[in-house]
Amino acid sequence: MRFSLGSIRQWHWISGAWCLVGILLFSLTGITLNHAADIPANKKVTEIEATLPASIIDDFVALPEGDAVVPDVLVDFVSDKYGVAIPISVVGEWDGIEYYASWPGPGTDSWVAVDSELKMVTFESVDRGWISYFNDLHKGRNTGVVWPWFIDIFAVACIIFSVTGLQLLMRHAPSRASTWPVTVLGVLIPFVILLLFVH
Repeated sequence: MRFSLGSIRQWHWISGAWCLVGILLFSLTGITLNHAADIPANKKVTEIEATLPASIIDDFVALPEGDAVVPDVLVDFVSDKYGVAIPISVVGEWDGIEYYASWPGPGTDSWVAVDSELKMVTFESVDRGWISYFNDLHKGRNTGVVWPWFIDIFAVACIIFSVTGLQLLMRHAPSRASTWPVTVLGVLIPFVILLLFVH
């Protein structure tokens, strides 16, 4: 089935509208990733080391060994006493004496450890700032399940935008002499750079 000029334009502008925010996001974070070494680190570290009440230790001792969701009593303890949030869905490893759980996210890395013999909890969270947050979104790093799906759908929309743009170029090329020289130049520039300057 052959598309009419109008339908190509429609696909082009709709895919362009869908891609607008994504293209801006991925273009800007492409620059920040390319210059990551030149951007000053804006890292905030939160550390806690505290003695746990015997009641919380008893809850840990009662856990079966292996994978275990972080107990609510620990979540409530660090939240009430230190204002620190631990996601209640985090799964850690309990070996009968020590418990360890980590939950990396875009721009952040956090972990909590409990030693039942020492009755101690240790918590650390590293927030690398909003630039790192958006850089991790660009890479799809520690972004859960839904964000990678968005990236894939966004990529398909960009392909549609590019293909329909090429079709429109082909339609208008006879009346615009500069169409193909400019298009070929856009294709050749990255290849020349790769051949001559990337080793």
